[in-house]
Amino acid sequence: MGTKAKNPLYVVKGDQVEAAENFLDLMIKKFNLQPVIDFILFVFKFMMENIKSYAALEVAVTLFDDLLKRLELFKRFAII
Repeated sequence: MGTKAKNPLYVVKGDQVEAAENFLDLMIKKFNLQPVIDFILFVFKFMMENIKSYAALEVAVTLFDDLLKRLELFKRFAII
């Protein structure tokens, strides 16, 4: 017997059906969040490449911490 998923996840958009690997992938595909995630990763990469001083590092760390706090609040009060 092969290892087959018992309950595969699918995202239906119009007449297109895509398989999702897990619940997070399902949400990203369902709400079309991939462009947002790509933009956030681009901004983080840009910031990390341009850190040349300790002051710039402090600003980047503060921004990362604020983002993580907001994500934690979203996770805490989300329905899912």
